[in-house]
Amino acid sequence: MPSAIERFDFCQYEVIVSFSYAVAHGVQIHNAGRHVAYTYTPMRYAWSDINIDGTHSGKNAILNLVMDKFRAWDKVAASRVHEFAAISQGIADRIQSSYQRASRIIYPPVETERFHPNGQRGDYFVTLSRLVAHKRLDVVIQAFSKLNLPLKIIGAGPERKKLQQHATPNIQFLGYQPDEVVAQIVSKARGFVCAAEEDFGIAIVEAQAAGCPVIVYKAGGALETVTAGTTGLFFEEQSVVSLIDAIQRFNELAHCFRQSDLVENARRFSKERFIRSFQDFVG
Repeated sequence: MPSAIERFDFCQYEVIVSFSYAVAHGVQIHNAGRHVAYTYTPMRYAWSDINIDGTHSGKNAILNLVMDKFRAWDKVAASRVHEFAAISQGIADRIQSSYQRASRIIYPPVETERFHPNGQRGDYFVTLSRLVAHKRLDVVIQAFSKLNLPLKIIGAGPERKKLQQHATPNIQFLGYQPDEVVAQIVSKARGFVCAAEEDFGIAIVEAQAAGCPVIVYKAGGALETVTAGTTGLFFEEQSVVSLIDAIQRFNELAHCFRQSDLVENARRFSKERFIRSFQDFVG
């Protein structure tokens, strides 16, 4: 991947904008043009202790040798970028730690206008996610199986069959759903649940735009998009026990969340705000 990205010829362009979660920022500019990188994260498996399965245990020794070579290339690639922007403060911190580079924060655009609060909320909870290991849906499913509370899971992915094997009948797998159906389901949900450490977490903001309070793992972008006690609740660990405790606290406090607070908070991440910030970044 590093070799491939360096082969692109951008000599005819004065400004290059890369959108990078791995190697896109490694393009080479030979005509004194300007390169700005909008960064979702420095390569996750190279620069953090997270594994492909979402756990934080020790890495494979051979894989580490490969990643050592990648990290060496990545630092050189980052040094060629004229300016970085990050999707959250957490990612800005990773850029500083990995590349020793500062970056401005430009939150991603959220289509908040697609979501509208519903006065009559249902009794079910919802989560919206790709069904992949690092999203930690296994924790969500185990917690709701133990509590026997209704949960709707929206999304598709390679982990679906495995996750379904551990789910009890109170948990529904809805698969991929079109935007309008997602908006309707979320707007009527009692609460939205996320056990992943999100780099930003667009779905968490979408839920708030729909007037749906959230229960989220206390890490990553959620620290910047959720106001504890006002738009949702945090849980401290990616564990079944910690999530169950948060759900039980949520059920006691659900009547305290005001839809107007949720919607107002979500508006901080609108497309209009993103466009203004991004235009200024690109210059």
